[in-house]
Amino acid sequence: MSTPTEDVTVADDTELGADLLAVVARLNRLATQRTRLPLPWAQARLLSTIEDQGEARISDLACLDHCSQPTMTTQVRRLEDAGLVTRTPDPGDARAVLIRITEQGRQTLEQARANRAAAINPRLERLSAEERQTLTAAVGLIRRLLTDVDEQPLSPQNS
Repeated sequence: MSTPTEDVTVADDTELGADLLAVVARLNRLATQRTRLPLPWAQARLLSTIEDQGEARISDLACLDHCSQPTMTTQVRRLEDAGLVTRTPDPGDARAVLIRITEQGRQTLEQARANRAAAINPRLERLSAEERQTLTAAVGLIRRLLTDVDEQPLSPQNS
């Protein structure tokens, strides 16, 4: 059995991405399993995507979520019925609509995030100040990686 310090060491850079994704996925599962969310997890994830996009067509959301357009239409309708998103005409295409998060949607998403963080915070409190500082720096690095990705146009390699 390895010690926590040994778990941090990665054999090579090709494993780092896989290790990071696996750990983040496990952390997400832990937070979701131990939290009572104000809406189903899939809807919270979609609401977060809509918030990230600012506004988006249903077809774009379906592409981002790797689902069909009819499936996404159903999911968006549920969020709309709950008052969490609105539809507005797309000024560039009269046949399309843009989906936007509402203030109620932002508040619901904020509550879901706070509830999930509350499930993780007791574990973070067990870390030393130095470990928390290291984790804070790592979160900053991950944010920078995501910002770099967000600024690159989609291509077949990163879509």
